[in-house]
Amino acid sequence: MRTNSFIKKLVVLGAVGSLIAPHCFYPKVHAAERFEIHFDGMSIPISIKELIDWSNGAEEKNSELASWLNLLGFKERNGLARFLNTPLVRDKSMARQILRSWSGRKLLDEVSDLILMDEDSSGEGVLDTLENLLNEKDEVTTLDLLNSLSVKAIHIDLDGWIEVANNWRNELNKQQKLISDLVSINELSVKREEINFLPLEIKESEYELISLTVFHRNEPLILEVWNPSSRNKTRKNWVLLMPGLGGDRNHFNWLARSLSHNGWPVVVLEHPGSDSQALEALVKGRLPLPGAEVIPERLNDLDSIIKAKKSGDIDISPENVVLMGHSLGALTAVLSSGVKIDGQLENRCQKVLDNLSLTNLSSLLQCQLIDITLSERKRIENLSAIVGMNSFGSFLWQENLDNQINIPLFLTGGTFDLVTPSISEQLGLLLSLSSNPLSRVLLIEGASHFSPIRVEGQMYQSKGKDLFNLGESIVGYHPLSVQSLLAFEIISFLEKLEDNKSIPSNTNLTKGELKFHILDSNIIEKLLKI
Repeated sequence: MRTNSFIKKLVVLGAVGSLIAPHCFYPKVHAAERFEIHFDGMSIPISIKELIDWSNGAEEKNSELASWLNLLGFKERNGLARFLNTPLVRDKSMARQILRSWSGRKLLDEVSDLILMDEDSSGEGVLDTLENLLNEKDEVTTLDLLNSLSVKAIHIDLDGWIEVANNWRNELNKQQKLISDLVSINELSVKREEINFLPLEIKESEYELISLTVFHRNEPLILEVWNPSSRNKTRKNWVLLMPGLGGDRNHFNWLARSLSHNGWPVVVLEHPGSDSQALEALVKGRLPLPGAEVIPERLNDLDSIIKAKKSGDIDISPENVVLMGHSLGALTAVLSSGVKIDGQLENRCQKVLDNLSLTNLSSLLQCQLIDITLSERKRIENLSAIVGMNSFGSFLWQENLDNQINIPLFLTGGTFDLVTPSISEQLGLLLSLSSNPLSRVLLIEGASHFSPIRVEGQMYQSKGKDLFNLGESIVGYHPLSVQSLLAFEIISFLEKLEDNKSIPSNTNLTKGELKFHILDSNIIEKLLKI
């Protein structure tokens, strides 16, 4: 395989660093002796002692090491030295809990096929020694790892890593191509009308906290119930709003307030065990990373609220319900519709995990559902529509008439989202699940997976103060502008839904500095064929 030195260097760094990150910590018995780097039918042996000595400034004359490193793209000692001494993990408790999770174990298992410790490709020995070293050190570097591995050779499949890197690049190119394709469909930018556009902060509506006892949990669910004050127009629907993994009620007060202000009653729930407290427990090393195992309880939470509304324990007038959620909350809404996961999930997951195609991080959670038993469900009575912010489910459902739930879907996403990338997790998902003519996708350029989450202090400063304090490189373009646009377009969808009408589809819309697109199934099919 022919490739440039940058790709080689990137892949070696990724190979050594990425599974060095999970492999990084071992009880010191005997240091590993050498790397065996395999590519293009060649095997390059690199003495780990020489590698470390060279990075520390030892004489390189009369040694093949410098030639091999130059071939692989490493030309400067300082760069290699920094790499070897950079901490791989600073928080041992959080690292341990991530590795104990289903996703962590699955990644370790797959990467161990590309980086072998002697002949062990299971990763089990790596995990055991990692656990031991995490008991001793708060900060572990690559150099610590190399001095602690009790193996003779670390085999790196460079061909395999180059294939992984190319897969990543191809996936990113698809996301970039989507934007240019949208421009080509309609080059004219259309300014979105300003009439009745919601302000960023509405203080008129208030909510009531309700404690709801449920059979499947030891503690009651705490709900926010937003009942609109008197309105001229009576709504046909009420909204059940569910946060995503690691989210809580407060993250979506902005949306509940906006919906209530426009006449829709809203119930916002919090899912214990997969809320912000669970995320905090992960960060502090008390509990593993939550995954798909929480979905059955989330579905039970949803069912309990529907039953409480029906029995009158939740005082809301409209009979029809719109399920609304962010990320995992959106998936919970879709699963509650009664749609069955198709039979090809395991085959699709094996392919993506073998290729380590992690430009779609939601694939890990979707693939965990192979090991989760979900009881058969009927569609929720009086379900009018599903609104999914940063939705996902492309591995669970491929385009198939048997998968159609045929209720209106309004799926929203951003071009800066690598957790649930829009091309598969909103555009592809809509085609797979709904042929309803009211269904639409709202795609916002520059928005990320975390743009809909409003955190403490976000109204008055650039960053919030809680666990989602991620920075612009992760959150994307100004989240308040994205949230304001989301509120307006979701309300537009719900307004039309009341009269069984669709919102107009169009590309290259603008609102302030935001550019966005409202897509129907015809436009989506055209985009995916380009």
